[in-house]
Amino acid sequence: MADVRESTLITGVKTVELASFSDERGRFLETFRKEWFPERSWEAIQANRSDSKKGVLRGLHFHRQQVDYWVLAEGRVRVGLYDLRVSSPTRGQAESFELRAEIPQGVFIPVGVAHGFLALEDSTLTYLIDNYYDAGDEFGVAWDDPALGIPWDIRRPVLSPRDRANPRLDEIPLDQLPR
Repeated sequence: MADVRESTLITGVKTVELASFSDERGRFLETFRKEWFPERSWEAIQANRSDSKKGVLRGLHFHRQQVDYWVLAEGRVRVGLYDLRVSSPTRGQAESFELRAEIPQGVFIPVGVAHGFLALEDSTLTYLIDNYYDAGDEFGVAWDDPALGIPWDIRRPVLSPRDRANPRLDEIPLDQLPR
């Protein structure tokens, strides 16, 4: 049985310690159950996979209409989260932690929480989302904005052109931030 834990820093973020069953054939683990996240009536309707080489940083991204649920299949990553939600009691809080494939965990990221990860080694991240990809719901904030205070511990990550162009938090109009 999985152990679901609410973040003490950002309201709505949850980590799930997944139960793993191994024998001479390999390993089995249940990675998702809708009942683990009763606060949101949602259906996972799209599954994605991201393969990243060591040193790649993806993010920070945020959505106004989509939750993400991540499970690291291979490798090791540092996760960075920041609560952008204007009405959230934890608005302005950052959180950072490491995921390792050999210690299976899921991460539930609610609407309005900026999220990204740094591949500390070659890694494969799988994730479920509750809305189909919509370019109109893809937003970003600069990964290295000092106002966010996320300790990435890297100076020159490999970034996509999109992530290189993400604005700093103070450049995003208040009415464009998630509620």
